[in-house]
Amino acid sequence: MQTGVTVIRAHAGSHFLHKVPAAAMVINGFGKSVGLMQLDELGVLETPIALTNTFSVPVVAQAQIKQALALHPEIGRTWPTVNPLVFECNDGYLNDIQTLAVRASDYTQAHDIASEQFGQGSVGAGRGMSCFELKGGIGSASRRVEIGKRSFTVGALVLANFGKRAQLTLNGQALASRKQEGADDPEKGSIIMILATDAPLEARQLRRLAARASVGLARTGSNFGHGSGDIALAFSTAYTYPQAPTAEMPAIAMVHEQHLDGLFQAVAESVEQSIVSALWWAESVLGRDGHRRLALREAYPQLG
Repeated sequence: MQTGVTVIRAHAGSHFLHKVPAAAMVINGFGKSVGLMQLDELGVLETPIALTNTFSVPVVAQAQIKQALALHPEIGRTWPTVNPLVFECNDGYLNDIQTLAVRASDYTQAHDIASEQFGQGSVGAGRGMSCFELKGGIGSASRRVEIGKRSFTVGALVLANFGKRAQLTLNGQALASRKQEGADDPEKGSIIMILATDAPLEARQLRRLAARASVGLARTGSNFGHGSGDIALAFSTAYTYPQAPTAEMPAIAMVHEQHLDGLFQAVAESVEQSIVSALWWAESVLGRDGHRRLALREAYPQLG
């Protein structure tokens, strides 16, 4: 069993009471995520964001629901129901995914230890993931953007589980022959790209940011293959929406549309660098039935 859970908390409080603006972009929809439909309709997060393997989506979603009910017993009775949000990639090459190893307690543990300091590579939901037929997993990077007299941050965290070795491109350079064995085989993998910014943006603008994640993904060599579930989500920490209908809605001065280009560039660079970071920090893993994925630094020692 080589699998796990990763949790991203947009803030330290209740995500249901203080909803964060968000939007998603499905670049290629070969995936089994939960919560995207309501997210697209309402443009807010109601729970933390959870990442795990494909078959563990139901148990993690149920853990999110139970967590919300424990905090707010009114949910589903006098209050609306909660929208769990779980993204997945298939780690079945390294992980014996049929064992359904992930438990609700794994989500709770990941939630409770969430921190600004976190591991990358073969950790959490990334434990069993493969990227360009090497060891993939969790990667993160960020960029600063100056807009007028204001400075904002764009951060990315990816769950990288996509690509064939023949596609791998670093800094514009292919690392393997395009004619190597298996180069023409169908791509079977996925990537989840989570973007966070402190720039004040509405859901429509955040959807535009999420769309630019595809630029960073393409720079690493991906062509968004038929069997790849490629999904990006962007959220802003600049403000929250109240759950209570009697509470005042926030009055926020949003970033002007004509000033978004710097944020778009930051998204592309952060996603590209996050994928590289996932490869760079990953350790080689021996998994199911003797399957093994080499770390990038082991497969290409010259990069070190």
